[in-house]
Amino acid sequence: MFIKQSITRLISIVTLGAACVLPLEAADAGPGFIPKLVNTSVTPSNGDLNPYGVAFVPKNFPGPLLAPGDVLVSNFNASSNLQGTGTTLIQFSPAGPIAAPGFAAVFFTSPLPGLSTALGAMQAGFVLVGNVPTADGTYHTIGQGAVQVIDHNGSRVATWTDPVFLDGPWDLTIDDHGSWAYVFVSNVLNGSVTRLYVTVDSQTLGVQSQTTIASGYTHRPNPAALVLGPTGLAYDAGSDTLYVASTADNAIYAVPQAGTRTNAAYRGTEIFSGAPLRGPLALRFAPNGDLLAANGDAVLANPLHPSEIVEITASGAFVSQYNVDASQGGAFGIDTILTGSGFNYAVIDDVTNSLSVYQLPAH
Repeated sequence: MFIKQSITRLISIVTLGAACVLPLEAADAGPGFIPKLVNTSVTPSNGDLNPYGVAFVPKNFPGPLLAPGDVLVSNFNASSNLQGTGTTLIQFSPAGPIAAPGFAAVFFTSPLPGLSTALGAMQAGFVLVGNVPTADGTYHTIGQGAVQVIDHNGSRVATWTDPVFLDGPWDLTIDDHGSWAYVFVSNVLNGSVTRLYVTVDSQTLGVQSQTTIASGYTHRPNPAALVLGPTGLAYDAGSDTLYVASTADNAIYAVPQAGTRTNAAYRGTEIFSGAPLRGPLALRFAPNGDLLAANGDAVLANPLHPSEIVEITASGAFVSQYNVDASQGGAFGIDTILTGSGFNYAVIDDVTNSLSVYQLPAH
């Protein structure tokens, strides 16, 4: 019960738009916490909505615009609220406001619309963000999308496209080794997962190879969510296992030999399916090795269990759950990062277009 128990020990919650005390057992907070309060709106000046991806900036990331521990958020919708039309990648710092009151600071404005949950940052000073565009907010005009590489100055330095290996990049996770990395990408339009082997230099990232390492995940249009398919990814380098949250299959799979395999596994081994999963989206590890999955409620929606984060063990045992909004469809992007003083945990609330960041103990 890592997240649920940790949240009851929380001193404060940071919300883009408001800073407030979490209405749980905050008085039971343990010693050593230093609350990080910020009062910043989630909405950039162009009115983009529907935040999808969230990512912490890792250690060693160079300035000047971002610092380690800062948070990035990608917006999927424009101010029209049409899906697949948002263009802004916003930032905030837990240390304090970085934008004019009322607006979130924009780190990058994309020429490619529909920024997805595929968002991550690398210690060498690069940010990766995927997009899945539409012309009118419907599946009828959905496009292939791409992954853009943005440097630490907020400038786009590369755009990766491929009709097979990057067919609707919906989420990603990075195994970052400094001078090289594996970038795992889930493709919502063809139901596959790709491994990109990239090398790093001072100017950009170079893709050295592309490999489909898993396939066969159910993918289909959805009137409310636009499209369903494989989404969240979490990589365990110690066991070389990639965990995949397949939204339409309502299941979590484990793909073995993810960093070395040369052929595609059929989905991998199912480790958990069915309730309390309800269309799992983003997927991350807690410090204790458990998996955290965000329920988007597109599958098996239950009004008694809206917008939940579900915690399971890596072997597939249910641990705990809690909701991030009282309405359906709120849980989307999540991210975690270990810090010198504990553990920071970020979660999107897609109903209120907000992001909450919790400072938790790392035990």
